Amino acid sequence: MTATRIIDASDENYKEAVKAASELLAAGEVVALPTETVYGLAANAFDAAAVAKVFSVKERPTFDPLIVHVSTRAELSRVAIVPDDIKHTVEKLLNAFWPGPLTLILPKHPDIPDLVTSGLPTVAVRQSANKIFRAVGKELGQPLAAPSANRFGRISPTSAHAVRQELDGRIPLIVDGGACSEGLESTIIHITAGEKRPTITILRPGPVTKEMLQNFGKIERPKKSRDPGAPTAPGMLESHYAPRTPLILLENADDFRPESGKKYGLLSYTGEPGKGYTGLYPWTVVEALSPGNGKLPEAALRLFHVLRKLDDAELDCIFAEPVSEVGLGVAVMDRLRRASKQV
Repeated sequence: MTATRIIDASDENYKEAVKAASELLAAGEVVALPTETVYGLAANAFDAAAVAKVFSVKERPTFDPLIVHVSTRAELSRVAIVPDDIKHTVEKLLNAFWPGPLTLILPKHPDIPDLVTSGLPTVAVRQSANKIFRAVGKELGQPLAAPSANRFGRISPTSAHAVRQELDGRIPLIVDGGACSEGLESTIIHITAGEKRPTITILRPGPVTKEMLQNFGKIERPKKSRDPGAPTAPGMLESHYAPRTPLILLENADDFRPESGKKYGLLSYTGEPGKGYTGLYPWTVVEALSPGNGKLPEAALRLFHVLRKLDDAELDCIFAEPVSEVGLGVAVMDRLRRASKQV
């Protein structure tokens, strides 16, 4: 394949970008599109051959299911079946968080190819808040299967430039919608009915936090799978979101054992001198998640961008400070643990 084309989807090019993307998707191609979370690699969810291209381009194992994105609430019935015993809870959640970064695991509609769900009887579905992504789906007239637009297991892309670094020459088109507004993949939940309140299991933490969900049901985290190689939902693999450079989440500073002659970089929370681990070692590079402020929303937004900068710094190892596991900090720590393979 020739070099990947990038179309800027700013106001003057918006219609051209939507048209070009939808035409390629209708022809069975895959394209990279912006969402509010990370850039996605999209294909027509009902076209099994196109979905197979997504797995091939990403080098993603077919046992790892995809998220299906609907452009309108009405499309949900084409993708999933909402059981009667949780219908009221689903409606309340959709009213509160759609369009937005919340993915629901529901029984799949028979028309969804098994490849999309990796043979599972359930499907992951959400409605993106990004107007470009939704417009492409509406123009195509089909839901879109779209995992992150990167090589499998690598750092998720939050800009068109990051997508090109990952997939240039592998896909025909990247629609540049600017930087993603959330920066972390969607929260994934599973809902079960209860006698008094439904149970909401957070399968993957994300921008919709436990604190935001607790008014809708009893919150649980998933039990450890006996077979971590066979995920029951997207984003569940133990090793994921990783830079090429080895990354260690240093939850205890006393565990730091530097080796002479090595070049180490620090992923710091604030980057402020004397705070966190900045004074622990004469780091070659220090990158801050929330420079000077220590704000979790900014840290979540910048996480993958900063990881890419450190990965490009020709270091021997990246060390990451922990952040407080409240609110968005839970999702940040989840990604850091998976990236460092310390789950």
